[in-house]
Amino acid sequence: MPEQIQSLIANLRGFGVRRLALMGGIAALVMAVIGVASVYLNRPAYETLYVGLDRNDVNQIGLVLGEAGIGFDVGADGTSVLVPAGTTAQARMLLAEKGLPTSANAGYELFDNVGSLGLTSFMQQITRVRALEGEIARTIQSIAGVKAARVHIVMSERANFRRDEQQPSASVVIRYAGADAQKSAQSIRHLVAAAVPGLSADKVTVLDSNGNLLAAGDDPSNTSAARTLGVEQTVEAQIGDNIRRALTPYLGPDNFRASVKADVNTDTRQTEETIFDPESRVERSVQSVRTNEASNQKQASTPTSVEQNLPETQTTTAEGPQSSSQNDRKEEITNYEINSKKIATVSNGYSVTKMSIAVVVNQDRLKTILGKDATPEQIAKRVADIQKMVASATGFDEKRGDVIDVSSVEFIDGLDGEPVDQPGMLASIGTHAGTLINAGAFIVVVFLVAFFGLRPMAAALTASSAKPAAVAGPSFDEVQRSLPTPDAPVAAIASDTPAGALPGARPTPLDDLRQKIRPAPQERLARMVDLNEERTAQILRKWAAAPEAAG
Repeated sequence: MPEQIQSLIANLRGFGVRRLALMGGIAALVMAVIGVASVYLNRPAYETLYVGLDRNDVNQIGLVLGEAGIGFDVGADGTSVLVPAGTTAQARMLLAEKGLPTSANAGYELFDNVGSLGLTSFMQQITRVRALEGEIARTIQSIAGVKAARVHIVMSERANFRRDEQQPSASVVIRYAGADAQKSAQSIRHLVAAAVPGLSADKVTVLDSNGNLLAAGDDPSNTSAARTLGVEQTVEAQIGDNIRRALTPYLGPDNFRASVKADVNTDTRQTEETIFDPESRVERSVQSVRTNEASNQKQASTPTSVEQNLPETQTTTAEGPQSSSQNDRKEEITNYEINSKKIATVSNGYSVTKMSIAVVVNQDRLKTILGKDATPEQIAKRVADIQKMVASATGFDEKRGDVIDVSSVEFIDGLDGEPVDQPGMLASIGTHAGTLINAGAFIVVVFLVAFFGLRPMAAALTASSAKPAAVAGPSFDEVQRSLPTPDAPVAAIASDTPAGALPGARPTPLDDLRQKIRPAPQERLARMVDLNEERTAQILRKWAAAPEAAG
């Protein structure tokens, strides 16, 4: 076994049972204090009971908790209630017995307390609207950033003497904690419109708790200008992504920058055309007409004479010219159906009318690729090759009027990353104030325990280890020899020379150690009493008898 371990074991044995027990108790106490302090200081004094409450609910909850003797605290925003740690379950059970919290946004549970006896149709309609408003408000509050919401719905109503039916409408007031309230307002409009029968999104108005109008009227995302802008941004992003995919393996992601501007036409077009095919014809109908005509004509003529003027005279007629005719006619009509095709095309897409592309390349990267001795002509040739690559990747069309420009410039270091807004020092301190206070308190407690507990114990151990002879203690014979004999004067106990040392005797190591320590006579006597009380009593009797014998 190493000497250090042997000396450590010997020192520990020399301490005695009482000192070892004292040291163990101090160590256990220090560890217990540190553990309790760490648990207590790092545990919040209060736990959140409910959040997002109304003022009426906060007041009623405070009254109930105060009557039950449970301590509570109200958050800085006035909408949350906190209770001491460990009493959350008890407080919630107590409040549930009292029916708290009673949210103002009551939903379909309103029908639980509605009796069917004496309930009119108007009351049923009002209860239905209230329940619908409460359910929609609850759903809106589940959106991230929305702390509270209130919904008002006007349902459609058709009166007897009203020609047109009244369209439904709605208004929503929200308390928002965030920056993108406009986007949430548009989502809320479509949510409310989908939950109410016959309600369109343009009939929903959204406001915030400060009275600012967030959304009203037509949806701006459906306008032609917004649609054109969205299509342009999509096309520009797609073309820029094509440029990055083409140049990144060659130049690296940080050695070029590309900018794209696209003019997009999003006009709606409708085209109708009819195509006839004369080569493909089909007989649809055949009409045949056949006519046979035959005619005979014979004319009689009366001659002109005197007899025509005599009364009662019959004149004889003479035969005139005769004619006969015969006519045959045949007519055939054939109707053909010509093949035709009608095409109606409705285009609701887009077309790129013009595109402008600008690409800047890091000149140092080109020099690295071409070598340090690269000439401007070589760099210009490489830039031309990059321009051809970009034109091929983006669908460049010179006839359309597209413009492309690739330049080689020197990049400035440190401007590649986008600036990120970092919170200030005061904001960070305010965010972590509670953690800093707990950590500081824990450090103070550890310091106090170490200063008032470990430091005295270490000093005692150091002092004890500095006196190994005192810890081990001399044997009883050595102590007896060190004490004055009855024949020796009693004053020898108080002398600086060690008692029992004979003149001219060689000093022992024990005598040298005793000279260094120089214990008082009282201490030596106390040690002797601890070693053997009976022997010490005999020595004291001898001391007491010595003066009597001398007298």
